[in-house]
Amino acid sequence: MASARQRAQDLLRVSLPRRWEHVQGVAERAELTALTFNSADRELLYAAAILHDIGYSPAIALTGFHPLDGARYLRDTGADQRLCALVAHHSCAYREAELRGLSAELTEWVDEETPLRDALWWADMTTSPDGLPVAFDERIKEIQDRYGPQDVVTFFIRQAAPELRGAVERTEERLRAAGIAYE
Repeated sequence: MASARQRAQDLLRVSLPRRWEHVQGVAERAELTALTFNSADRELLYAAAILHDIGYSPAIALTGFHPLDGARYLRDTGADQRLCALVAHHSCAYREAELRGLSAELTEWVDEETPLRDALWWADMTTSPDGLPVAFDERIKEIQDRYGPQDVVTFFIRQAAPELRGAVERTEERLRAAGIAYE
């Protein structure tokens, strides 16, 4: 976990300080789900949460599609295949890949569609750009407002919202069942 945090910090803290705040908040949210996973999956979830947006880093951004750039960077540095896949597919990335004409490139990794994946999506979709907890609907609105009505990200988030909401609801159901406060 320490190495994942250091890697994210090295890539984001100086060049993208707000993004660094966001990923730290996502990692904190992901840690709330820890009791619902075994120890190996907990570590993997934390690593995916802290690293999910490294593809925005100017040092590694190549395609302009951060899930793909982050996953490729991790692959090229010898990261675990499952970690690469979680980063590649975080928060319904396949939808945005379709809009950007990058679907074929994303197929190197399979979306595992598991509770762990859902927990990563939940953590991202309930964390503001400043790293603070936020309601899902507020997060979706904030993304649309930040990018504007004609941006590909706005089109993507509108298309992905039902799948993202499903992951959020499933994760919150698991958290409630485990007696974990998350709000």
